Amino acid sequence: MKKLYIIFILLNLIYSVDVFSASNTGSIPNISNHYLLMPVLYKFENMPIEKVSDTISRQYIYSPQATLVKWYFKKGAIVPLHHHVNDQITWITKGSVQVNSQGKTFIVKAGDVISLPSNVPHEFIALEDTIDIDYFTPARQDWIDNTATYLKK
Repeated sequence: MKKLYIIFILLNLIYSVDVFSASNTGSIPNISNHYLLMPVLYKFENMPIEKVSDTISRQYIYSPQATLVKWYFKKGAIVPLHHHVNDQITWITKGSVQVNSQGKTFIVKAGDVISLPSNVPHEFIALEDTIDIDYFTPARQDWIDNTATYLKK
């Protein structure tokens, strides 16, 4: 967890945008004083794009409790069958994917959202060039530790 907080602070320093003081706004007495962390505003478009394979790229950001990722899939890209401890909410903003899970096939098109509970096996196949926004909770520790092997197959 300490490694996650260090990454969070570094990302804050590198990719944050201007923030200005506005006294007595956005605070709740007896609650706000208990938190050491401040909200962090990022320009997601400035986040680095990681090439995962010839057909898959991603941008992502962590908070102490969650991960937000923007995937870029080329038609035919495959995220192999895998599972993880994280709940996952997937929003397809462009294109479409086929999601195979638990003996079922789901066609998820632009504008659709699919929710994948913790530890449910699933795979994604891009039916066309696709942009996929995923929200994971808790944060993807396997990405932080570089122990997620399913994308390296």
